[in-house]
This record gives sequence, C-alpha cells and structure tokens, in this order.
Amino acid sequence: MRVLLVVLDSVGIGALPDAHKYGDEGSNTLSHVALAVGGLALPVMERLGLANIVEVSGLSPLEKPKGCYGRMAEAAEGKDTITGHWEMAGVIVSEPFRTYPRGFPAELIAEFSRRIGRGVLGNYAASGTEIIADLGEEHMKTGNPIVYTSADSVFQIAAHEEVIPLEEQYRICTIARELLHGEYKVARVIARPFIGQPGAFTRTANRRDYALEPETRTVLDALAAQGRRVIGVGKIKDIYSGRGIAESHKTKDNNDGIETILRVMKDSSGDLIFANLVDFDMLFGHRNNPEGYARALEEVDAGIGRIIQAMAEEDILIITADHGCDPTTPSTDHSREYVPLLVYGPRLKSGVNLGTRRTFADISASLADFFNIEYDSPGTSFADEVR
Repeated sequence: MRVLLVVLDSVGIGALPDAHKYGDEGSNTLSHVALAVGGLALPVMERLGLANIVEVSGLSPLEKPKGCYGRMAEAAEGKDTITGHWEMAGVIVSEPFRTYPRGFPAELIAEFSRRIGRGVLGNYAASGTEIIADLGEEHMKTGNPIVYTSADSVFQIAAHEEVIPLEEQYRICTIARELLHGEYKVARVIARPFIGQPGAFTRTANRRDYALEPETRTVLDALAAQGRRVIGVGKIKDIYSGRGIAESHKTKDNNDGIETILRVMKDSSGDLIFANLVDFDMLFGHRNNPEGYARALEEVDAGIGRIIQAMAEEDILIITADHGCDPTTPSTDHSREYVPLLVYGPRLKSGVNLGTRRTFADISASLADFFNIEYDSPGTSFADEVR
C-alpha cells in the first residue's frame, strides 16, 4: 500500500472564521479564480468531489463522486507554507513565526552584512520579480545581494548567478539561517537566484529553501523510524529540513512535478510520495494573475488524471493545500483559508463527506492509521471513514 499526498500550493477554498485578523475577509482562492475566468474545467477533481466541498463556477456537485471530500481548518496561527505543511505532518506551530513587513532590524542586517563580507540592497517587503527589476542592475555593479521579505515569515536573498555563484549564494543563505532564530525566529530563508540583463531578468529553477526544523516529531519522522520510505517531490525536503525524507526530487514547475510523481510511482520503492506543486502560489497567486492560476489548475487536473490511471489497487491519493493566495484581491500575500481535502483509492469508499476537519493534522493521524504505525498525532484520523 502506498499513499500519494499532493499539495496544491495556495489553493484555498474560503476564508476561515478568523480571517479578519489577517486582513483576509472574503478570500476564496479557488472560487474567485473560477469566477474571474468565467468558469473552470476540472473534470478529474470534479469527479472526486471538489464541487461538493465548495461552489466553483464551471463545476457541479455530484450525487455520487468517486472520491471522499471535505475541508480542513488550520489550527495554528498563521498562513504560511511552513505552518501549513508542518501541521499536515502533525506539528501545530506553538507560536507564530516573526514577520517583518517594514524590513528587518538594522542590527540584524548589519551582522548579516558583516558575516557575508558584502553590503545589502533592499531590505523591504516586495514582489520578487519587481525587486530584481528595481535593484538588479545595482546588484550587478556592486555585488551586494538583494534582501527582501513579504507578509510571510521569509528572509529572501536574490542574486545574479554570474555575479554571486550558486554555491556562494547558498553559503550566504546558511549564514542568514544561523542568525534567524530566537528573537528573530523566521520560518524560511530562501535563495532566489536569477539571470539575464537589466530589463530582462529571469529567476531560475535553482531556488533553495532553508527552513527551521519542525518543533516536535512529525509523522514523517515516525514513518522513517519504522522502516517506511518517504519520497519528497518539489520543496518538501526543504520544508522539513530533510527530516524523515529518504529521497528527494527537485522540480522546475507543476508539469515537472506531475512527471516526477509519475516517474517515482513507476520506479521507486517509496511508501509515501509527498509532493508540492508550487506554481499556483509562486507564479500566479502572488502576482494577482487569476488567468494564469486557472490555466495551472486545469493543467494539474489533467495531470492528476494521469496519476489516478497509474495508481495500483492498494494506492491512496490525498489532495489538499497549505493555505490560500487569492489572486483577485488587492493583496499579493497568502490568505487565511480553509483547504480542500480529497481522498481517493480504488479500494476505498466513495462519496463520503468528511466534513470540516478542525486541523490539517488530521492528515498525519490518517497516515499513521493507513500505514499502521505508532504516532501520537494532535489530529483525528479519517482512515476508518474512507476504508
């Protein structure tokens, strides 16, 4: 038996009750994208029961969907990648990570600059593509890396690959990671390499995330300790600082992610294939591009169809998300939303309404049950509901 856990990064399905605390009242990433483009065509996820969870223009709820369906609320405070993914794996963050919407403290930047032996450009909240357009030429002249952040708990470092070689960029990120603990507890340091010339800069696929280690034991740790192989696809290894991951495959984009999942299904001995498909968030949500978001959803829907065709009789597919990022709102940041929960397997029940789960950690509890391993999860398993 093998489980495929696929995270559609940022595909939220409606504002959580406390969304007003985050300025996210009324957000609904999936439904608003569908309305913005006059309706979506997602026949595979529609058959699994997606429109039974939330109203989606272009889709219809089914009397007998092939999958089991529900939605999950985030128990922890926050709306970032790390908080969402850790909670899926059984770690509900004890306190929110620090954010710096006005830039990082001068004393922190000064120490960072001293340790890397270079000056620093930027140090404000910005879109990654916009800040390299604004500061890329100065970076090429000075050799100083560009530091920026967002509403999320991230310390991002952009540098041209011909100005600061990749290995040096990664070394600089490890220095930042060493500094961003305790008083400056930031969830992720992210290397954001780019290439090109002024007016035509392009970010490359050599991004690397340096996350804090999970605060407590995850279900991935438990699986590894009990002889199960977890294979990460996309940025999964980075999110968990490698803990519990037996094998990792970086991906260039959503399409590469789908192809990688299919290849791993065919070639690998993995028990849990855990994948993150990031384009929704990175390329379209943060850039307020509902048309691109819609295209990506339809492409991935077709890819999920291929995954289902490749599944063995005992396999289980779980589709969810880690937060929202509504591209139809003025904000370019993540949004505090419910996330979808679709569960399918040739030998599982179909059409079961899993309701509203109180925490993403229900996935960790369910994984422990599916694999029959010992793990003390803060969530409630839905395994018996779908078997």
